[in-house]
Amino acid sequence: MKWAALIAWVLTAGGGFLMLGIWLRNGGMQQSRAQGNRIRPPVLFTHFLLAATGLVLWIVYIANDSDTLKWIAFGLLLVVALIGFAMLGIWMSQRRDPAHAEPAEGGVPPEQHFPTTIVGLHGIVAATTLVLVFLTAIGVGDSS
Repeated sequence: MKWAALIAWVLTAGGGFLMLGIWLRNGGMQQSRAQGNRIRPPVLFTHFLLAATGLVLWIVYIANDSDTLKWIAFGLLLVVALIGFAMLGIWMSQRRDPAHAEPAEGGVPPEQHFPTTIVGLHGIVAATTLVLVFLTAIGVGDSS
């Protein structure tokens, strides 16, 4: 189960990297002070850094089988998921009301360049990762 969680986490990270690249390429940092409902750099980078930290801790957990590390990684992943849901809410509100998300001085929010398929897959695989990490943490599928 821990290996399935690792694979899912790496796949989720791949989708996240793709969206981060799109966000940066479309002016995410430059539009950070634009008006409107936007995904702001501190939120995005907190999501990214906590997810990366959790992934590293998960890899260390797999290497040394530390119960403490798997629970810390799970806790980080819960925070990452909450931030992810907040960003999803912003992204979806922009889709519902594009006029509100695109003030004249700010242009199209960079996150509106995310392919819907990538956003959906990232979320589905992230949710799967969260479940697999939790199941591993409580000992489901433990071969010892």
